[in-house]
Amino acid sequence: MKVIVLFDGVSALGKSPDLAILETVEAVESALVADGHEPTRIPVNPDGRWIERVRRAKPDLAFNLCEGIDGVASLESSVISSLELLGIPTTGSGSWTTSICLRKHVVNTMLDAAQLPVPRFGVARAGSPLPSVGYPAICKPAAEDASLGVEQRSVVKSARALHARVTAMHEEWDDVIVQRFIAGREVNVGILGNQVLPIAEIDFSGMPDEYWRIVSYRSKWQTGSDEDLGSVPHCPADLPDALTAELGRIALAAWRVVGGAGYGRVDMRIDESGQPWILEVNANPDFAPTAGLARMARTAGLDYAAMVRLVCDEALAGRQAATEDRWTRKQRLSGVEAVG
Repeated sequence: MKVIVLFDGVSALGKSPDLAILETVEAVESALVADGHEPTRIPVNPDGRWIERVRRAKPDLAFNLCEGIDGVASLESSVISSLELLGIPTTGSGSWTTSICLRKHVVNTMLDAAQLPVPRFGVARAGSPLPSVGYPAICKPAAEDASLGVEQRSVVKSARALHARVTAMHEEWDDVIVQRFIAGREVNVGILGNQVLPIAEIDFSGMPDEYWRIVSYRSKWQTGSDEDLGSVPHCPADLPDALTAELGRIALAAWRVVGGAGYGRVDMRIDESGQPWILEVNANPDFAPTAGLARMARTAGLDYAAMVRLVCDEALAGRQAATEDRWTRKQRLSGVEAVG
């Protein structure tokens, strides 16, 4: 099978290359080759020439590792839309799901309407009154990922601090989500296909006492920093069976609400009373062999090659369902009798 592997070419191949992207590309390629497939890597650049390379390759499948272009997360769904237009089956969630998951206020509204537990939230826009959600509250860019814009000053305890933080964030982001901060344990629920993976927990015991227990940008990307060392993931989490089952149920329900496919991750908090709260639904999260999803899969007994294989199978299964005689089915459901 011919498989193209797409990734953010600007970030991976620029003057200051993001080597982590290339390491993930190489890991996926190795798994594909071991399964007898023919991978071709195609960097995605804003000039659009990559689309012609995709057309010429005539792939059976696109393995999408492109989480944006030049680090711009909102362009992730544009890449997927192009593949959908070309009719190429693609790993992970579709453009609609990835687009809404990058708009936290939209996802929260949908989850709230589905009666799933979401902390009280509102959107702060320049020139508009600040939302009232209670304190402490946490401020995040409404349409960003990778914890960009999240730091210790993101958590505020007063209207004055909220105003200062939101004003500073509006220098870069138009929409800022303000959400009631939930103190307690933080867990990640991975989803692979229709399977809930073993739950991981973020251990904040090493975080400096004066710091908020949050997964900030420094936690994720500044290796060796105090916030990195103070937020260590452990899998499986030490949780009661009933709570583990409840977290899995909520995660799958949230995943269905956003139309997730392939693989994803739902981040949650558990408050002091044991109530889970959804923080984020992540479509197409980091697929690196060292990332959380792979760690959870290994705990479930799936090595990296098996995870790659399962994600490919899910994408191809979705393609087969989509190529049925959809027009005939739509006509029948519109009251038109079949001819012949």
